[in-house]
Amino acid sequence: MCGINGIFAYHGAAAPVKPTEVRSTRDYMARRGPDDSGEFYAWDMRIGFGHRRLTIIDLSDRGAQPMKSRDGRYVITFNGEIYNFRELRRELEASGVEFCSESDTEVLLNLYAAKGEAMLQDLRGMFAFAIWDAARENLFLARDCYGIKPLYYNDDGRTFRFASQVKALLAGGGVSREPDPAGAVGFHLFGSVPEPFTSYLNIRALQAGAALLLNSRGSTIRRHHSIAEIYSRAQSSKPAEPVDVREALRESVRRHLVADVPVGAFLSSGIDSGALVGLMRDVGAIDIKTITVGFNEFLGWPEDETRLAAEVAKTYGAKHTTRFVSRAEFEADLPKIFEAMDQPSIDGVNGWFVSKAARELGLKVAISGLGGDELFGGYPSFSDLPRWSRFFSLPSQIPFLGSTARTLMVPMTSAFGLSPKAAGMLEYGGSYPGAYLLRRGLFMPWELGSVLDQETVKLGMQRLSPLQLIGAEFGGLPLQDRARVAVLESSFYMRNQLLRDIDWASMAHSLEVRTPLVDCTLLASLAASGGPHKSDLAAAPAIALPSVVTNRLKTGFSIPIDAWMGRLVEDKGKGHARPQSAYRAWARFVWKNSVGAS
Repeated sequence: MCGINGIFAYHGAAAPVKPTEVRSTRDYMARRGPDDSGEFYAWDMRIGFGHRRLTIIDLSDRGAQPMKSRDGRYVITFNGEIYNFRELRRELEASGVEFCSESDTEVLLNLYAAKGEAMLQDLRGMFAFAIWDAARENLFLARDCYGIKPLYYNDDGRTFRFASQVKALLAGGGVSREPDPAGAVGFHLFGSVPEPFTSYLNIRALQAGAALLLNSRGSTIRRHHSIAEIYSRAQSSKPAEPVDVREALRESVRRHLVADVPVGAFLSSGIDSGALVGLMRDVGAIDIKTITVGFNEFLGWPEDETRLAAEVAKTYGAKHTTRFVSRAEFEADLPKIFEAMDQPSIDGVNGWFVSKAARELGLKVAISGLGGDELFGGYPSFSDLPRWSRFFSLPSQIPFLGSTARTLMVPMTSAFGLSPKAAGMLEYGGSYPGAYLLRRGLFMPWELGSVLDQETVKLGMQRLSPLQLIGAEFGGLPLQDRARVAVLESSFYMRNQLLRDIDWASMAHSLEVRTPLVDCTLLASLAASGGPHKSDLAAAPAIALPSVVTNRLKTGFSIPIDAWMGRLVEDKGKGHARPQSAYRAWARFVWKNSVGAS
């Protein structure tokens, strides 16, 4: 796991690359890779790469980056892990390729030399990388199918810049800080900024599952993987024999344990992380270290994770640590949290503290159960969205009915303490994009004027076009209900919030987090089975999860933000007090202390 960056002066009139900018961008990401750093420049200074390294596979200097091919034609800077790199290496060696290291980076480099862009179909892992082809003067960038690893870029028409973090690009000094209204609106609608937008007008995210090719003649972006397409293919073809869910899960866990350092695990009291610890044991992991974060405010309440997590750890013989976090520690860490938070988010604080605890134990790698709800249909949205879209389908098509009902109902929801989302059911509930916006929305579109100025709302809604943005993830494919919800949850909530947050929160502590339930090969296998359920995951370990875990009501991995916010948040807007939920108040505090303060 690393931090990558680079600059390509691709236009004839562009100024040569400045090493000082490459280094400033690179070294802003020092926590992503504290073990080593490197840089590369072409002879004519038209291209420069930077790299910060966290050593996980091949701990020797031979795995250092940026890495050149043996003939010097190709150079790579790579962030992530390729879990099937050993099989790919054997195939390349059989064709005569010689290797100098034991790293997955060198496999990527030689695979690109052999296959070009087609190599992306062979990769199983999480990745964001850039490869320079000196012979063709092409810059090639790619990102994994789920978007586990981030990659951001700026293109001013002459010079192209990229990095693993938005704030790293800003630190280089060559990118404007002009805010993007779409980022502001997106954050307040969803609690995180939806890709490809960022908080800044001139910085974009490379799409998950996309590749970008750039040279002096221009650039092209192509999708090499799509979550919706994986589900669509699974719907249209039946497997020759029933899918073995247990074996598919074991195979994914086995792959995600490939490392030259110990691999621990985050452990909650839920099915996802508990089953993974059991599967880690089944595939041969020994001396597993597990970590649970606890809060005194939750003791004795359903939200408390500590007691059941300890019981799961005992079931599988793990060496367990419970790390309690106090309000005083939360407040002391807040400035560091906001510094590390690459884009504003209402989540991520839990990831910060569990990553901090893992690093205190000396771990460099930890397994997370993230993605289980998306893969196994664990969210209420899997039942809510199909029901809402069917029930409100006809009423939502009657002109002006929805907007009129919403206008009349908004005062009523406020007066009677109802959710403001209720006012928008007729207007939005009849389509999947609208229903999803209601289900996952933080502030509703008609409420944005209370937290943002009217011009930002107007421009932001025009640029973001949230319903079109949500609907575009289907790609026009005729998906079944469960697949539709899975695509939306994977492409928005998981990608823009859960995955992004665990990336910045863990990397701030120089910790790599791996997600065996977020794996496109696993997804293709399980989607073909018709969609397994949480009971299948719970039963997957040789020793099934304790019934007290499987029968427990879902609470999520949360922190006592409402108890801690009191003196931190002044929930005032437009000059008058406005009662809001804890997370709405927290969102305003986050915005003020992150982008709003810059």
